[in-house]
Amino acid sequence: MRNLLLILGLFTSALCAQTPAPTSSIQAGFAERDITPGIGMEQPGGYGKSYHLKFHDACKVRVALFDDGKKKVALVGLDTLVVPRQVVLDARARIEKELGIPGDGIMIGASHSHSSGPVGMVLPGEYDTASELVKKLAYEESSCADAGFLLRVTNEIVEGVRAASLARVPAQLCFGFGHEDKVAFNRRLRMKNGQSWSHPGPGNADIIEYAGPIDPQVGVIGAWDMQGQLLGVMVNYACHATTNPGGISANWIYYLEKTIQGALGSKAPVVFMQGACGDVTQVDNLSTARRPGPEEWAQLVGGRVGAEALKVLFSSPRGTEAVLDTRQQVLSIPRRKPAPDRVKKSLEIVQAGKPKGDTSGWIFAKEIVMLDHLCQVTPKVDSEVQVIQVGPAAFVSNPAEYFVQFGLDIKKGSPFPFTFPVELTNGIVGYVPTEEAFGPHGGGYETRLTAYSNLEITAGRQMAETGIALTREMKPAPAPVAPKAIFGKPWTYGNVPPELE
Repeated sequence: MRNLLLILGLFTSALCAQTPAPTSSIQAGFAERDITPGIGMEQPGGYGKSYHLKFHDACKVRVALFDDGKKKVALVGLDTLVVPRQVVLDARARIEKELGIPGDGIMIGASHSHSSGPVGMVLPGEYDTASELVKKLAYEESSCADAGFLLRVTNEIVEGVRAASLARVPAQLCFGFGHEDKVAFNRRLRMKNGQSWSHPGPGNADIIEYAGPIDPQVGVIGAWDMQGQLLGVMVNYACHATTNPGGISANWIYYLEKTIQGALGSKAPVVFMQGACGDVTQVDNLSTARRPGPEEWAQLVGGRVGAEALKVLFSSPRGTEAVLDTRQQVLSIPRRKPAPDRVKKSLEIVQAGKPKGDTSGWIFAKEIVMLDHLCQVTPKVDSEVQVIQVGPAAFVSNPAEYFVQFGLDIKKGSPFPFTFPVELTNGIVGYVPTEEAFGPHGGGYETRLTAYSNLEITAGRQMAETGIALTREMKPAPAPVAPKAIFGKPWTYGNVPPELE
């Protein structure tokens, strides 16, 4: 008996030696860190002050890190409204020094959650050299970032990348697109007066049609270890995060995460990178149906986008090779300057004091006065365009609330089979509409001249062309394919002629 067990042991060892363990040329690591703001902090996303009064769910730094043995890249998704340029530069400098990942391999993008922490709109010290009136308008009458919170976000980005780097293991990756066209709508509508308006309202008899498209693709990358355990998921989709489910929240991205994790029975991080959605939200202005409540709306958007991501994860073949590459270019783009007469008139309006009732006129006069100062101190704005390649996929960034047509143009011009435009990344330059939106049939909220949105009208095209050019400097890797079936023999139950009796 003892000899028999010895022989069986030797036989088993020989089989194991002949069947090498699966290997991969790509490693992946995922991590998340908490950046939930406190009750009472400012809630960003408007041109005035608003404060958080309750909590709904946590806001996070979400990190996906890939290592092909030659390069490491980190893609960081933040549950924030925007990400200030200085936060990006500071985080990159620390990551490069402490972890050895070059800055051009680190992409940091905001989800644009309107229910997140105080990262904008006015930055600490931004108007310190302005007149007393302008400083008062900026710091007391505008949405302001919190210096301590910005430092916390910077630290957690670094620690998130560190944790993802430590967690990296050989991985299997899948790539794919889902399709979701029932929860995102272009919010600009063509009107009978020849203009295009933002949110003209359901049932408005003067609406003709949508003024622009949407991008229904749900871009997905899934990562598993070599034993089939889910490591993390990346999702790219174009829709404003403005469902605001009630209190501090990652917005509908929370329900995107819950849908994926719940279906898979996993706590693996879900890294969301916002698509080009400067003119796309969850609001359908052509529908006269009752609009969902905030919680229901967040569930609807996050759940449907998450369900599409799951379809990709379930159906896409996995591969163990993914070459990494990076490109980066910083554009210096001039601001649009308000006319002197408009500045003079705006000064008169703000000096007269904020009116009761409708304050729209006063708010946008305030913005013109603040913009006039910015044009004097920083007449041009650094706008980074970055491309990070992960095998057959390319993430193409811009720092804008970017009109969806530009995202579609980038996808069309890119040689990559999976191209993911990522807005509000590596900085913030406000709304960047198409040139058509500034034409005689354009208009709408996104084209208004403010301290937040003011780049020259060709800015979006410059970013798109730069992004496309950078992708064309790279060589897309082939997407994973399912292994071919090997024919054996027909099914003996079915290889018969019809039996009539």
